[in-house]
Amino acid sequence: MRAAHPGIVLGLYRSRHERRLLRGALDLGVQAIDTSFNYLGFRAHETLAKVARDLLPKFSISTKVGFFPGPERAEHSIDPGRLRAAIEQTARTLGQEPDLVFLHNPEQSLTHLSEGSARHRLADACSVLADAREQGLCGAWGVASWDPRPLAAIVGSDLPRPDVLMVRGGLFVGIGVLEAVDCLTERWKPSAMWGMSPFGGSTAESVWNTFDPRLFLCDPEQDCSAVQAAFRCAYHLPVVDAVAVGTDNLDHLRELTDSLGIGVDEVTVRRYRRLLRDRCQED
Repeated sequence: MRAAHPGIVLGLYRSRHERRLLRGALDLGVQAIDTSFNYLGFRAHETLAKVARDLLPKFSISTKVGFFPGPERAEHSIDPGRLRAAIEQTARTLGQEPDLVFLHNPEQSLTHLSEGSARHRLADACSVLADAREQGLCGAWGVASWDPRPLAAIVGSDLPRPDVLMVRGGLFVGIGVLEAVDCLTERWKPSAMWGMSPFGGSTAESVWNTFDPRLFLCDPEQDCSAVQAAFRCAYHLPVVDAVAVGTDNLDHLRELTDSLGIGVDEVTVRRYRRLLRDRCQED
């Protein structure tokens, strides 16, 4: 078994939640997994407990609440009662309290509200998770946001402060999202930052055959793959402590763990962000 890699979180979105994958992740030193109340057709927690109950104590487990079964498809809600019930159900189903519970994409329920109403509802939802932490239902709480721009417009220092903020990261993230993350980080001051979706969907996208992200490295001639370089860039766009990456392929996960020693040129990253901002202003 390799030394632990605290900077990598195995994301289980679209994953089959297989024991083989979890066992292999541990062998690679990946000791954190991220799932959600709604993953795998709302059976993610049940499946984890069924196929890998003995392995779960070896992981730091994060999960999310915010999506619930609806009459036709999953529906989003930050109703305090529903959030509390989901957190309690999560601990029962897993057979242990999760180490971290995220409020899942709260912007989904806030976009069409007035600023004052949105702020009030977000505060109530965050309070549920903060209370759950204080009552021992989870070790920590956070906010996972796919589009943090609506949150940046309403969050103030008076709202409960999340332990972790998780946002999209990597070369596919636009300047609007990056600057919204900067705003939230300044106002909320979370203890840790996580990135997610570092490849914008898949490493099979044609862009990875036409664009070489190794130009962002301290040594652009370093012997590494474009996938590895793109993954390392995700730790700087925006700056995060860990990146959640989804895969069922252990060879892909091994490739990413092997990339952690690769250095990224922060000057080049700053220039890239300025170019994004300038182009946005021109448009």
